[in-house]
Amino acid sequence: MVFSSLLFVFLFFAANIITQLYIKDIKLKNMVMLGFSLVFYTWAGLRYLPLLLGMTFICWVSALLIEKSETASRRKLFLIICIFLDLLILGIFKYATFFFENLNALTGVPEVIPQIVLPIGISFYTFQLISYVVDVYRGDTQAQSKYWLLLLYASLFHQCIAGPIVRYKDISNDIMTRKVKAGEMSRGISRFAIGLAKKAVLANGCASIADSLLAAEGIQSASAQAIWLGTFVYMLQIYLDFSAYSDMAIGMGLMCGFHYKENFNYPYTADSVTDFWRRWHISLSSFFRDYVYIPLGGNRCSEKRQMFNLLTVWFLTGLWHGASWNYIIWGLYYFVFLLIEKFVWTGYDRVHPALRRLMALAVVYFGWIIFKFEDLSVLGTALKGMFCLNHNHFADASASLEFRNNIFFLLFCVIAVTPAGQYIKRIAAGFCRQRTSTLWIYGVIDAIIPVLLLLLSMMALVGNSYNPFLYFQF
Repeated sequence: MVFSSLLFVFLFFAANIITQLYIKDIKLKNMVMLGFSLVFYTWAGLRYLPLLLGMTFICWVSALLIEKSETASRRKLFLIICIFLDLLILGIFKYATFFFENLNALTGVPEVIPQIVLPIGISFYTFQLISYVVDVYRGDTQAQSKYWLLLLYASLFHQCIAGPIVRYKDISNDIMTRKVKAGEMSRGISRFAIGLAKKAVLANGCASIADSLLAAEGIQSASAQAIWLGTFVYMLQIYLDFSAYSDMAIGMGLMCGFHYKENFNYPYTADSVTDFWRRWHISLSSFFRDYVYIPLGGNRCSEKRQMFNLLTVWFLTGLWHGASWNYIIWGLYYFVFLLIEKFVWTGYDRVHPALRRLMALAVVYFGWIIFKFEDLSVLGTALKGMFCLNHNHFADASASLEFRNNIFFLLFCVIAVTPAGQYIKRIAAGFCRQRTSTLWIYGVIDAIIPVLLLLLSMMALVGNSYNPFLYFQF
């Protein structure tokens, strides 16, 4: 089941909202929410439920042992054991096949490579559980004494599958005392409607164009125009798709009394690669900052050590996204540019802001083509094709036609990835507040827009009930 399906919107989530509003007792409310979350997680089968239950149990026991330990050495031992077990399980399910494929390529063994299916959401809930145990170890939060409440935190269907990565200390109070407020319900509905429209109309539309232009089987003969345009559309798609999921998760959270932090802040308006990563997938960036980079020494050490710390973070960032060399290359690609900004081009801040934004966009643009193709031979072919090095044409009629047919749609998508909509909304709100006679008009429009977005999304989803989010694969 995915957020962008009629079944989810009109049956599953509608039933969840009704129960959360009707039930007043917080214990029963949490038990019902846990039930909904486990049904959501196991919708495609019960196969990997024991994994979620087991990893949560390991972290529940470890946190309690850490909190009760009287010596620092024992606390540290329990922390290390817990993190080791979590990462071992994640490694087996996510990276074992990748490891054996590369071992086989080098040595010829093993002859039979195990094919392990990636459990949905494992990358996200593993990091959430690790952050919980580390925060207990640091004294930033208290250990949860009830296993089922920690399981609720790990499995909350709003964000369990594809983020944002939520820290226990940020929502522990919501779990125990949450109340739904009318204003938050309204904001949650609007946020959910925006996210659903982003996914159903914009991201899915971009996916159709990008997939046709960047089809792996035709990349050898694709024109440079097709590859450049396809990469641009994929750049729009991946932001619209992933930020749509975060919008919907944050909106659903508000409707149920949970307050999740923002996961995106218009990253394509960044004026540097560093700024881009402060704005893109914020929950992942902050996780690596707080639980890897700073513990390694951060920037409170020598330049060589800082470089090593950055290398570690960006190698892990790439690897986290998938068991494939292109993701590792993608992570190291960003490491190089961050290194340049931090240590080499010391006068970068003096460059004109408009030029800095263009340079940052260029880096991000080429990063997405690395991210797109897991097959390195296809990636190499695509990169060469961008510069007509495959003996391919510079332009072709089909790519030109694709662009002309979708020019207004793509223009709207470009506007959608900027804060232009928020800017227009603020101007309209300010204008109406100064004129009491027009204030009601703004209120009516503000109430109607989510309804129109929901209707538009429903029209787009009819006959297309399964359209998974890109980050489900990670």
